[in-house]
Amino acid sequence: MAANTASLHSLSEIRRVGTAATTTCASDKPETRTLINALVRRSQEQPGQTAYIFLNEGEEPGETLTYRELYDAACLSAAALAAHGLTGRTVILLFPSGLEFVRTFFGCLQARVTGAAAQVPRRRQGLARLRRIADDAGTSTVLTTAAIVADLEKQFSDAPELDGLTLIATDSSDFARAGARGEIGSLPAPPKPEDLALLQYTSGSTGDPKGVMVTHENFVANAVETEALWPTSPDGTVINWLPLFHDMGLLMGVVLPLWAGVPSYLMAPDAFIRRPARWLEAISRFRGTHSAAPSFAYELCVQAHEEGRTASLLDLSSWRVAINGAEPVRLRTFQSFTRIFAQHGFNPAAMCPGYGLAENTLKATGSPQDKEPAVLWLATKALHQGRVDVRQGPSTDTTPIVGSGVAIGATRVRIVDPGTLRECAPGRVGEIWISGPCVARGYWGRPEISAETFRARISGSTHRDAFLRSGDLGFLHADELYVTGRLKDVIISKGRNYYPQDIELSAETAVAGLHPNCAAAFSVEENGLERLVVVLEADGRVLKVHSADTLQTLVRDAIWDNHRLQASQVLVVCRGELPKTSSGKVQRRACRNLYQENGFRQRPLETPRHMGAGGT
Repeated sequence: MAANTASLHSLSEIRRVGTAATTTCASDKPETRTLINALVRRSQEQPGQTAYIFLNEGEEPGETLTYRELYDAACLSAAALAAHGLTGRTVILLFPSGLEFVRTFFGCLQARVTGAAAQVPRRRQGLARLRRIADDAGTSTVLTTAAIVADLEKQFSDAPELDGLTLIATDSSDFARAGARGEIGSLPAPPKPEDLALLQYTSGSTGDPKGVMVTHENFVANAVETEALWPTSPDGTVINWLPLFHDMGLLMGVVLPLWAGVPSYLMAPDAFIRRPARWLEAISRFRGTHSAAPSFAYELCVQAHEEGRTASLLDLSSWRVAINGAEPVRLRTFQSFTRIFAQHGFNPAAMCPGYGLAENTLKATGSPQDKEPAVLWLATKALHQGRVDVRQGPSTDTTPIVGSGVAIGATRVRIVDPGTLRECAPGRVGEIWISGPCVARGYWGRPEISAETFRARISGSTHRDAFLRSGDLGFLHADELYVTGRLKDVIISKGRNYYPQDIELSAETAVAGLHPNCAAAFSVEENGLERLVVVLEADGRVLKVHSADTLQTLVRDAIWDNHRLQASQVLVVCRGELPKTSSGKVQRRACRNLYQENGFRQRPLETPRHMGAGGT
């Protein structure tokens, strides 16, 4: 810990006791079965190698951690946590992206403290979510930094959400002294593979976040499969801007680099959002080989290039695995990205779509590197009816679907009818079910929903394996998984199924200058009929060219032209109004709730300087 100090005697004793305990477990079997086993191994085999580097403002290297420094910090943190009486308990991990999160996360693992990672609140809504997570996790202890403690106390001094919460700054000298004073012999026993490593809270499309119970063996299994699918090498380097409290950011930015023994460059998500080119520049400058992001991030990079906001001297030839996940991958997105950045050395075969979810620790399927993404052109009418009718190529009556790769290792994927719970016949769309060692234990404190979601059985099957019900729709073709949408988000009109992301794409491309991921499409029921509603974010640049009522007309026309659907209402709202998950996905059910509660800020139609709403 940068701000922490302890006597060398105490540190060496803590290190000795901790290493002896964890290496005993590791030496019994050749495989590494916990994340602490992996950390001990790296600290012994590569003690001086840099493990994590934080990029200040997403550009310049700042604080660094070697594997030995990380292990020492984790031992000190574990001793301090034990001194606070937190062993075996649950805490909130409330950190910005940075190395203090990494130190504390491994300290919790060493001390057998179950962390629940949460986003640092900036507004009252975020504070309310933090409180819901704390209440759901059954904890009043929040581990954070001194700067965040001061900021929370200043910004939310009168907030009842903070009542009863104990904020502990892990970068304070008091915390360091607690670790140094801890009784060395009472350092907690190392974790077992079946022990909880983390409560990964889902983003929650409503205000009801659920804590996914991820064990050490879940993390290890996912790291093993991810490394097998997208192998690193001694020259491997990870570049990560995703938030570390999010499943993809944690696994790709922290867990996988440790497992593979390669350095990880971390930057704050805001640094990317403010200037997406920073991501590409970091890959170019630090010779990144592996980096992951949702589809919208690639769209932002394309937009930045088109607006002249990317460096002309980028060299992306080192980028071997560009993971594209967290939402259905759009053909237009990866084609535009690969076409534009091929001139900067990007290999189109490096684009690796994948599918995953927190309930499966992260990765479920992925496209192997050195193989361009698979694309199917499907008959649109058949797809609306849940049938897979593969055509030869693009036409007015076909829809492109990008493959999300294959399952490897012990992971199995099945397509199941969500009504009958029977496995779908080939060529049918159904719910994606997953089994294997990456499937988490369940939802914290929710046995009934855990049984329904994590221990489902395929009706009529001779195999009695338990499956995770993903809630996502898709199909298998030549062993490749194709994701078509979210089960609960499907819009039904006149007996046909429409996937909201297709409607949203039509809205986003109806007018030049709209940002990626700026629309939400959902249905509401009125007088027994389903009505299509589209909420569209637009900033001042677009509204200088088009008034809000013009935008509404253009969006309606685009949706009708592309889908033969009539949008009953189109709302034009401020940038930042749409509820989104931590990975940037639009939360459609939360949008529907806001709409029904008249919660969106709307602008007068004829006043381009104000946000507007329209509708008929």
